[in-house]
Amino acid sequence: MQSTPPAAVPALVLAAGGGRRLGRPKALVRYAGRPLVEHAVATVRAGGCPDVTVVLGAERDRVRSTAHLPGCRLVANPDWAQGMGSSLRAGLAALAPDAAAVLVMLVDTPGVTPAAVARLLAAHRAGADLAAAAYGGRRGHPVLIGARHFAEAAEGAAGDAGARALLAAHAAELVLVECADVAVPDDLDTPADLARWSAR
Repeated sequence: MQSTPPAAVPALVLAAGGGRRLGRPKALVRYAGRPLVEHAVATVRAGGCPDVTVVLGAERDRVRSTAHLPGCRLVANPDWAQGMGSSLRAGLAALAPDAAAVLVMLVDTPGVTPAAVARLLAAHRAGADLAAAAYGGRRGHPVLIGARHFAEAAEGAAGDAGARALLAAHAAELVLVECADVAVPDDLDTPADLARWSAR
């Protein structure tokens, strides 16, 4: 008798920030010819997450009308100005109740590749319930969170900390998945960052 293959892990793209230093919402910043939010969605899908939830906040109506996000579940976070933690809570609350885990992707990390996403999903299939991409041994993004940690992740998501409290509390069981050979962890926060990325 054949065993049932594991269900695909959904992805949660956090794209609600206002991009104060960039002068426009990060979701709409153009990178490689398209908005960052489209780039992030394409990355997680190519890495193995067909089910994608995108959390929107700043100028969410404009993002909805400008970005091409077919098949994505779009979740509005009215509290986006409080920081990334509020977006993580909104996204976790929108997941299907039978989700076994979720891969959390930040919209402003264009150097994260499908290969990095695939490595985290492989770690989950191998038994990891908490995993994070690592770069030279240092924890970065994306992050994979198993369902048994969803409530704790939401409870500890304050300000811009995201899942930091959860990962610190469970450091002993966190699996670091080295990705420095296939991805770059840098955030895109300022016009200088954008210029640097655009020149690559």
